[in-house]
Amino acid sequence: MGSIVALSQNQVISQVEGNIVSDMDGEKVMFSITNGKYYNLGEIGGVIWDLIENQSTPESIVQELMKQYDVDRELCEDQVMSFMDMLYGEGLISVVSK
Repeated sequence: MGSIVALSQNQVISQVEGNIVSDMDGEKVMFSITNGKYYNLGEIGGVIWDLIENQSTPESIVQELMKQYDVDRELCEDQVMSFMDMLYGEGLISVVSK
């Protein structure tokens, strides 16, 4: 699939159908029916997953995480992009330019 090039307000990120998600001790785990793999999204990954349930932009994800956690903006953006790249590379999210 490739990777997401940069955080942009012009991108809309959403979940791809075909995943079973469950909470386990505060962390989200997911099974992809499409590729047959299990993923541990962790606590913050689970928050991000919930944020993209009904489509979201990278900027709104970063803003929400900065509200919930004491994190530097640049570090937050880097971590969000890294996580989005993983999800996108696994075919778990769709990214569409507005």
